[in-house]
Amino acid sequence: MRLVTFDAFRTLRLPDARYVKPEHFLRERETVEAADWLLFPEYWQLGTLVFGLRKRIFPSLASYLLGHDKIEMTRAFLGVAPQHVPDTRIAANTREEAECLWEALPRPFVAKIPRSSMGQGVFLVSTRQDWEDYLDLTPTLYVQEHLPIDRDLRVVVVAGQVVTAFWRLQSPDGFHNNLACGGSVGSAPVPEAALALALNLSHTLGIDHAGFDIAMVGGHPYVFEFNRLFGHRGLAGQHERLAGIMLDYLLAQSDNHEPHDPIRPTPVWPIAV
Repeated sequence: MRLVTFDAFRTLRLPDARYVKPEHFLRERETVEAADWLLFPEYWQLGTLVFGLRKRIFPSLASYLLGHDKIEMTRAFLGVAPQHVPDTRIAANTREEAECLWEALPRPFVAKIPRSSMGQGVFLVSTRQDWEDYLDLTPTLYVQEHLPIDRDLRVVVVAGQVVTAFWRLQSPDGFHNNLACGGSVGSAPVPEAALALALNLSHTLGIDHAGFDIAMVGGHPYVFEFNRLFGHRGLAGQHERLAGIMLDYLLAQSDNHEPHDPIRPTPVWPIAV
């Protein structure tokens, strides 16, 4: 199986994966076209690789397209699991829409910039000044109810398997749980309901490489988002297992004799925790 990777760090443990710099992928077109799989391309490469050269990519196209924007992601979640999404409002950033949301939502509420990660671009809005500050930062309004939690879960799902799952405890700022924002890893058992939700979303939406952020409220799981390129701080020695899962998945997909369509892939993974 011929593998070309555009991210040497994330494929370090995959045997014989040839690294090509993303900016050189057309210079090395023969290598790219000869590959069975193209691993971790940059988002800007997708048009050429998937629609032009019609190559297999990993993570899946769905992982890229839905993971690129919180708005698209949330709408997909609402389409397949609305009962597991916090009350969310999305609107154009106009004065009229801003006033409607300010009047409609109980405070505090959470406001997000649609394309952000690692806890950046996520704000707790308690005052009018908080709201005005947020309005200056984003072209689109994306707000959610503030759930009564002091921690959430990161569930890493790759190829239909939970690689790891752990609690993220709230940072000293009293709001963010992200490890990049000062949150810490907790050791309490992870609820099965959270694992089941992450697996169901990954299977239903065709997301094959993601870290899902899930909150528990009264035993009920709510999904915030997923990160296609999740951090490795919480993997706790699971790197070899992660590489094995990825390799087994790529081999299984390669052995599938159905005609390949990179735009509408058919998942082959089992749904099991």
